[in-house]
Amino acid sequence: MQRDSTRERIIRAAYDLLTGGGREAVSTRAVCAASGVQSPTIYRLFGDKQGLLDAVGVHGFQEYLSDKANLAATDDPVEDLRRGWDVHVRFGVENPALYALIYGDARPGVETPAARQASAVLAERVSRIAQVGRLRVSEPRAAHLVHAAGCGLTFTLISLPEDERDPMLSTLARESIIATVTTDGGSHSGDTGPTSVAVALCAVAPQLTALTEAERGLLREWMNRIATND
Repeated sequence: MQRDSTRERIIRAAYDLLTGGGREAVSTRAVCAASGVQSPTIYRLFGDKQGLLDAVGVHGFQEYLSDKANLAATDDPVEDLRRGWDVHVRFGVENPALYALIYGDARPGVETPAARQASAVLAERVSRIAQVGRLRVSEPRAAHLVHAAGCGLTFTLISLPEDERDPMLSTLARESIIATVTTDGGSHSGDTGPTSVAVALCAVAPQLTALTEAERGLLREWMNRIATND
């Protein structure tokens, strides 16, 4: 219990330093002074400074994840993705230091814990679009495109002076990427092609209990091949 209380106090102190002065303000000495602990305690609880920063990112990102989770799923998964985009961009613009901590140090094969949580939320939303046959590209490709566009747009807005931020920029980027990865969903539209069907079958394959596990795996392999090479 004492360990948890100390851990939370350190995270809160580091979070306050981050939001007040940026990443440079989160030195081990400053965190120790603000939380009333000695540096060995930080290393014992978090391993190293990066471990502490990761914990700060998760702590600060909980509001974002909670906000996204509270956007109750509707019968229109594309609209849910649209609202999720807006929450993501708003969070980044309102919390630039935290956003940069989570997404600003891109390294091959490395993703912060907070970013992994957000990726899982995005993957779930993309999967719902695939299951209703409205995804134009494979699930991984769609998720990566949405993520890349959303992060790039958010960092662009953060870098601009507030009075130069075009309020339509996010909307235009959002609608462009949604048009790229989804179909319009019209029942008589020619928009739904083999790729959308393949992506949908791939998404619902785990539910096809009439097939054996091996057959479901084979189906997913075939549908993935179609979705990624069409």
